[in-house]
Amino acid sequence: MTTVNAEGSFSRNVADLVARVTYRRIETEEDRRAVYRLRYDCYLREGAIAENETGLFEDDLDHTSNVSIFGLYLDGQLASSIRVHVATPEQPIAPALGVFGDILGARIAAGETIVDPTRFVVDHEFSRLHPGLPYATVRMGMLASEHADADYALATVRTEHRAFYRRLLFMEPVGEARYYPNLKNPINLMGVSFPLMRQSVYKRYPFMASTWEEQERLFGPRRNQGKMAVAGAAAAA
Repeated sequence: MTTVNAEGSFSRNVADLVARVTYRRIETEEDRRAVYRLRYDCYLREGAIAENETGLFEDDLDHTSNVSIFGLYLDGQLASSIRVHVATPEQPIAPALGVFGDILGARIAAGETIVDPTRFVVDHEFSRLHPGLPYATVRMGMLASEHADADYALATVRTEHRAFYRRLLFMEPVGEARYYPNLKNPINLMGVSFPLMRQSVYKRYPFMASTWEEQERLFGPRRNQGKMAVAGAAAAA
């Protein structure tokens, strides 16, 4: 009972934070540079990248046709960021495909839609003040998966972060860790069938739920209008 109560209290705290946060799609050059600076600071602090003269961390995948970059703002300040690629047979572009293409390529070729969130960073001071901020940030992957009617959701993470994704999103490791471009440490592929996972996540963590209105505000009109309108409907039942 204590564990259930603690988890419920945690979920409510994150839900309160989600209500406070402003989710913004990053589109202006000024906002992009702020995100790239935050990435640089976070990755450098973790020892994942080497120093550079620009103090920014970006790559070519920040500019593909199927990418969305998001910032989460608290009290008007950038607190965290995440990048999301939606890979389809029409646009088979995603960071994970460049490293784990032998595993994921067959899914794309079979017609699946894969959501690949990367460059997940949280400001050090904000994370200390708001422990739920990483969860509010990862939530963007759920919104993207709902919006895209994803078949497969994945994460490419360091070994020590696998437990976070297993606990939160029921993901499991796929294959062995591999080295990722521009990063010093090997990365693990974690994945899960989104249609099978989604309601379990909403039941355990209701703050992950979203509406069509929120999804379309952040991602634009959806391709397939024929599916359920509210992502978290079953969680509330």
